[in-house]
Amino acid sequence: MILSTPSAGFLPSRLSTHRPPESQRSHPQNISYKFDQILHKKPSGSSLPLNARPKSCECFDLHQNLIPYGDAWSWQKEIVREKVGLIDANQDCPDTLIVLQHHPVYTMGTNSTEEYLNFDLNDSPFPIYRTERGGEVTYHGPGQLVMYPILNLRNHKMDLHWYLRALEEVVIRVLSSTFSINAHRIDGLTGVWAGNQKLAAIGIRVSKWIAFHGLALNVTTDLTPFNWIVPCGIQNRKVGNIKELLREVDLHTGFQKDSQLIDITFEALIQEFSEVFQLDIYHKTIPSLEFLKQIPNSPPGRSQR
Repeated sequence: MILSTPSAGFLPSRLSTHRPPESQRSHPQNISYKFDQILHKKPSGSSLPLNARPKSCECFDLHQNLIPYGDAWSWQKEIVREKVGLIDANQDCPDTLIVLQHHPVYTMGTNSTEEYLNFDLNDSPFPIYRTERGGEVTYHGPGQLVMYPILNLRNHKMDLHWYLRALEEVVIRVLSSTFSINAHRIDGLTGVWAGNQKLAAIGIRVSKWIAFHGLALNVTTDLTPFNWIVPCGIQNRKVGNIKELLREVDLHTGFQKDSQLIDITFEALIQEFSEVFQLDIYHKTIPSLEFLKQIPNSPPGRSQR
């Protein structure tokens, strides 16, 4: 089951539907304080009764790592198979979240067309993967945070429109609360925008109500590779990143390296994801990235018809 084009409605009760004018980008006076809150925030105890606390979600934090796309894709599918097996056995199926960065790569959705590639497939600047997600071609690379929520939508809401709007809401809240960037949706399109610039792309796949793939947020991403495609098949619109938007308002945010901005954004994404989906996030460590090599890999290749 694939969905690539949303429609209005089906919003969670707290989802933002405000679309500010394009000229309103940010309010820099509060950002340094908010950065400090994110970097030095203390865990807060829940006041909910035990039987009303949110469900838990394991999080694999690889946000500082560059993971080959094929490895991450195979890992997702392996987790989905495990969760489907749990459902078939009538066992509890918890949620999983993976956050990482990728080496440069282009990915295409199930029904993506090659007309949105501005290069010859035989001379591609980066590997190309055709996946089972919805949507058209996009780029992943360093400086872009990719979130792969592998969620059992039976535990949330079995509604794909709601799920897409909820993923958008996570990003909108991060951009607003952490960076004072007025982000918004655009009717008929999936993703998150600031003015005419798309900051986050979203593409999902659902199997037996287990959702995977997810969202990609441009933080410090080199935007040049987007010039070699028509991102998400959307003509006449730009792609942007957080770093450049902050630079446009000459904002002195206090971070000296791109890695600091990546860290701040990651912490904010986890916090807002937890709130939007009402999940308690607990971090799960992996002994070594070598385990990814043990999963049968999905190799890149030409677009397949």
